[in-house]
Amino acid sequence: MASKPRRTEKRPSGTISSTQVMFAMILGLGLLLAINFSSRITESQPLLDTHQRILDEIAALEAEQAALIAQRDYVRSDLYVERWARDSGKMVQAGEVLMVPVPSGVNSEATPVVPNVDDIQTAPPTPEPWELWWALFFDSQPPGQR
Repeated sequence: MASKPRRTEKRPSGTISSTQVMFAMILGLGLLLAINFSSRITESQPLLDTHQRILDEIAALEAEQAALIAQRDYVRSDLYVERWARDSGKMVQAGEVLMVPVPSGVNSEATPVVPNVDDIQTAPPTPEPWELWWALFFDSQPPGQR
């Protein structure tokens, strides 16, 4: 078998082959897709930040809710009522004695001073509403009170 000699044609240097055109189109399309994906990623970053901030806020609110539920359950319990009665209410159970500490420097032997009835000042009588209006308009006492 005789092999045929291959023909090599020389193309002019200014022409572009179809393979080069296809390669350029694929390269251009890839570049457009890369730019598009890059811009989408850049645009989605503030949304991701907002999403993370909201998730953090939800976690903080859930922790606060759990603390409030625990406090509510404690306040509803008998232990809280007993503690409040002893601490703030100054109450005692049967057989117990309430001890009130006296600050230092206070004479515990002193008897309380009862005010004299003569020393108590009484409030002046309140005027009638019409007497107030009379005083506002005429800048004098009402008739019959002079």
